[in-house]
Amino acid sequence: MRKRICMVLLAAVLFTITACGNSEEKRNVNTESEISMSQPNPHSEKVEEYESETETVQQNEIQTVAQPTEAVRENAEQEVTDMKMKVQVGESVFTATLADNSSVDALKELMGDEPLTLNMSDYANMEKGADLGVTLPQNNEQMNTQAGDIILYQGRTFVIYYDTNSWSLTPIGKIDNVDAEELREALGTGDVTVTLSLE
Repeated sequence: MRKRICMVLLAAVLFTITACGNSEEKRNVNTESEISMSQPNPHSEKVEEYESETETVQQNEIQTVAQPTEAVRENAEQEVTDMKMKVQVGESVFTATLADNSSVDALKELMGDEPLTLNMSDYANMEKGADLGVTLPQNNEQMNTQAGDIILYQGRTFVIYYDTNSWSLTPIGKIDNVDAEELREALGTGDVTVTLSLE
């Protein structure tokens, strides 16, 4: 009987110790979890740093792409600005802005580094024209010409308009800042010698 009581007491003591141990372990686990949640996560900081670096790289890539595009645009504008030709009629000197087509390219090759002098005849009280002696590529389009328009007719005839016309023609360029009266006065009513040179 005494032995049974001792065994019961021993079992009760062991149960109490085990229960206390489990409770302590749970409390320790909860405490560690709370500490872990309260401390900053180093991996989170690395993720934020990586995202920041990625955003910076993307912005730099956008700027790198945009810069060449801007440079190309400026170069194109510069090329258009540089496409000029002097048109000398007697004592009057005009500047013409050239078109961008294969006809103009061929005309430039024909002119080379030397001025090109043309003896131009009047036609229909609206234009002066001269045969170039060679046939250049045509880039015909329907045009409503104005005073100052320079065109190529049928690939061979270089024409300066001082009045209006409507026809299928190849644009070569346009004389800058001139009106019909000023141009008509410079070209005169008959034949005229015109000298072309590239700027």
